[in-house]
Amino acid sequence: MSTFENDRYRWRETYFLLFDSGKRPDMEQVQKLLKKVNRQFEVHNPRVDDDGGFESVTVLAPSAYAALDISYVDGEEVQEQTVELSREFRDSATSPEERGKLDRLAACDARFDILHFEEVSDDGEEEETFDPSALLMVVEALAKLTGGVAVDPQSGTIM
Repeated sequence: MSTFENDRYRWRETYFLLFDSGKRPDMEQVQKLLKKVNRQFEVHNPRVDDDGGFESVTVLAPSAYAALDISYVDGEEVQEQTVELSREFRDSATSPEERGKLDRLAACDARFDILHFEEVSDDGEEEETFDPSALLMVVEALAKLTGGVAVDPQSGTIM
């Protein structure tokens, strides 16, 4: 079940983490990583492919009043996106670090879609203690695990 179908959560944003499909982690690696990032994370609905490769998972971060849906995508769609993103960020990549990430982006053929949700109260109001750090910590940890490049498409930045 997607968090979109859960009335307790409202979608906030989506980040992309692009990487080489040869570095696709298995579910055990992802679950260990998530527990290392924050022991309070609750992992739900883990799905793997026939070879044990990570497919998707839902992560609840109760102390941050947040949830994440993480899913794996590969193929032509990702390759087209990397070409488009490389074109988009070419002029704004000014530092050597940003240009290095842009070069790595061109070789990516897989992606994690990381959807970030905010927990809402029973009356549909946003929780006042919502903390976006769960998203940022998970994106950073997954980027290190995969050697990937994180993209925030809403702000148009590579991380």
